[in-house]
Amino acid sequence: MTRHLFALEQYDCSPGADGSVPAFGTPDCRLVAAVRLPTDDVVIALVEGPDADVVAAAAAAVAWRVDRLIPARWIHPPRTGPTNPDLP
Repeated sequence: MTRHLFALEQYDCSPGADGSVPAFGTPDCRLVAAVRLPTDDVVIALVEGPDADVVAAAAAAVAWRVDRLIPARWIHPPRTGPTNPDLP
């Protein structure tokens, strides 16, 4: 299966919102990382999946609101192989 990278954004200006991202994943979709930018009241999640519809469905399955979903790409991919045995 070809994995593409997508950025999911969630905007929240609610007082006390922690911006947490539920861990989600399916056999076809994987949450890679999530970052909260408190100054901008945004959470950005990087998700790998075959297409935007599958990624959106995986987020919806765990009730994570997606305000924006766009294709993304690695500028500098993580190391793989023997230098980091935790990565494929």
